[in-house]
Amino acid sequence: MPRVYVSIGSNIDREASIRAGVFALRERFGPLMLSSVYESEAVGFEGDSFFNLVAGFDTDEAVEAVAWALREIEERNGRERNGPRFSSRMLDLDMLLYDDRVCADPQIPRFEILENAFVLWPLAEIAPDRVHPQEGVRFTDLWTRFDKSKQQLWPVEFEWGFDE
Repeated sequence: MPRVYVSIGSNIDREASIRAGVFALRERFGPLMLSSVYESEAVGFEGDSFFNLVAGFDTDEAVEAVAWALREIEERNGRERNGPRFSSRMLDLDMLLYDDRVCADPQIPRFEILENAFVLWPLAEIAPDRVHPQEGVRFTDLWTRFDKSKQQLWPVEFEWGFDE
């Protein structure tokens, strides 16, 4: 069964939005592996800080079905797509990996893995020995080599309201 990793982020009503996104993912896909929650400054625009984490789960659904489900969860939770690409988000769900698959639509693996600390650190936390399908390098090693001076990121305490 394929293992999927999804980046989850919000900078609007962050705690409630993150919690709602995780609950919806659990409801749709079952048990989740969750990284710690991290706070980071907005990247690419001026805005409130984000909460980010990565969730992993196993599914027998096709990659296209997972992508559709993520978009549906975003929209049910107030995601608007009529603004600029880099802007505040109620809920942002990005499929980072679908097993070792490489494809263009949806883009798998997501380029953000290699560019953003708020994606790579939580991914390295829950999948340290997994290998990037294009780079051939373990995520823990990618995180070790990442230039941490370009993006500030810090873990935050987060109350889920359920047993992780």
